Amino acid sequence: MASASSSSSPSPARDRPNRTVVLRDIVILRLINACCIATFFQPDEFFQSLEPAWRLAFGPRSGAWLTWEWHHQLRSSLHPVLFSAAYTVADKLSGLLPAGNVLRTAVVMAAPNVVQAGIASLGDWYTWQLAANVYGSDGNASFFALFLSISSPWQWYVSTRTFSNSLETTLTVMALYYWPWQLLSTATSTKENPKPVSPLRSLWRLRASLCLAALAVVLRPTNVLIWATVVGVALTRVTLQGPSPLTWTSILSLLREALLCGSLILGLSFVSDRLYFGFWTFPPYNWLNFNISKSLAVFYGRNPWHYYLLQGIPLLTTTSLPFALCGLYKPSASSVHQANTLRTLSCTVFATVATLSLISHKEVRFIYPLLPALNILAAPLAASFFTSPPSPSPSPSSKPAATRSRLRNTPYLFAALGINLFLAGYVTFLHQPAPLSVLSYLRREYERIHPASVHLAHATRQLPEPQAELFALFLMPCHSTPWRSHLVYPGLTAYALTCEPPLHTQPDTPERDSYRDEADRFYDDPVHFLRAELFAPGRGMRTPRYIVGFESIEPWLREFLETDEGRALGITIQRVWVGFNGFFNEDWRRAGKMLVWDTGVFDNAPAPKHTP
Repeated sequence: MASASSSSSPSPARDRPNRTVVLRDIVILRLINACCIATFFQPDEFFQSLEPAWRLAFGPRSGAWLTWEWHHQLRSSLHPVLFSAAYTVADKLSGLLPAGNVLRTAVVMAAPNVVQAGIASLGDWYTWQLAANVYGSDGNASFFALFLSISSPWQWYVSTRTFSNSLETTLTVMALYYWPWQLLSTATSTKENPKPVSPLRSLWRLRASLCLAALAVVLRPTNVLIWATVVGVALTRVTLQGPSPLTWTSILSLLREALLCGSLILGLSFVSDRLYFGFWTFPPYNWLNFNISKSLAVFYGRNPWHYYLLQGIPLLTTTSLPFALCGLYKPSASSVHQANTLRTLSCTVFATVATLSLISHKEVRFIYPLLPALNILAAPLAASFFTSPPSPSPSPSSKPAATRSRLRNTPYLFAALGINLFLAGYVTFLHQPAPLSVLSYLRREYERIHPASVHLAHATRQLPEPQAELFALFLMPCHSTPWRSHLVYPGLTAYALTCEPPLHTQPDTPERDSYRDEADRFYDDPVHFLRAELFAPGRGMRTPRYIVGFESIEPWLREFLETDEGRALGITIQRVWVGFNGFFNEDWRRAGKMLVWDTGVFDNAPAPKHTP
């Protein structure tokens, strides 16, 4: 009997290459994904990761823009350190190319995308592996968990972007994979061994899970909501079926390992932040203190309490939403242990969404780490809807059951795939591509006008001697484009309108309510702002070679140039670049095409007009 059982089960050695092949294919797919992304989504993709990473890799004179969060130590340095290492390695590799070769710039710029593609690939692969642990590796449900992750428009749009949320999502699903789900089962004993079986049989898997979870919490403190729910359900047995309470030995072992692993990650974070900021600090505490004392989150927008229910989860899941909702309400399980695991994942989604809904400022990215759990909950329902039950094997040498299943409801499947493909294509290529393409244009112009500075930048990545010109002035809502990670050359000097929050004010005060940042003041009265602030006598603003903005500001620019302050600049604007920026925009200030105007001040024949 033992021999028959052994021969019928898949060989681990035989299964491992298959998993390796799948991982390889996922990596190739995500590398293509990262190369295809040609649109702008959120400023945090660049200003909370790549800008501090660029400064760390190339020094304080490299021209990187550090936002106020970094000056107040609100972010962990661990995230930019990852990309700083990528920049450093890429810069060394690019040195093998001839000096001045533009491919050197391309290699350095691509480094973070390659790293993030690897992170995204691990997120997909571990989603599949966690589903295989729950449903079995030879069933349709585990395959559909991977399929839902791979075909998700949100995954295609966000997973290869350098958000801390993207890394947090991968760390979370990896930690869930290594988590000892046997904690949810009843500890049983046998006649040969009357002692109860410990649910913590593999301490190294537990330690891997706790270290990954701690790292996710350090990067994004709100991730603690997920792990408070997972651990809370395991300890209290709330919503679980059948299992007896954990023994005190197991509870103490779990707490001991959590303390050990948490201390290790905190120590790593402390050392990294000490080296980055130059003094001892603890960003998660600073972040919590700022949010409580300053209430700055609402400065970036308020959302209704139901935002995550009516917008967040639908945007995350898109066409898999019906299956995810059904899986949340009534998880599809074939055993008590499976049911308890799915109930825990479901409770995690409910608890996290409910808690984050109490916070005024909401973004879909904040619940992104829940997507793997939603895909796993949706997978068996999607599998049963789109495939028929596997037929019995006619012989022991038949193919695995998953390959003998047949597709059904194919019109719905193709319709869902078509919708996903359309959404992924639109947000990848057509929704806000101008913020990236305009910087490519400015880089090319800088390479053409200042080839000597390009050689120097490739050699040192440091700011050259002060130049008389301001190469580009961005008159648009703040952080509308990436910065040094795409401008690259330190000598390509630029100025953009800022939007620093009112750190000097207290919540619920008239001063806080009436505060207007630089970008707000520009759009309140553009001509007055340009005359009385930006180009006011004594301001010291240099005359720009190029002005960048959305097409709606052109009448205001021309009106300003008719004023005394405008005529004193000697500017006559001429369009030299026009960029398509999508068919709609959520912010009216960013509506329409993006333009570059040559001011005609410097000795430079305007480049031919170019429309991408």
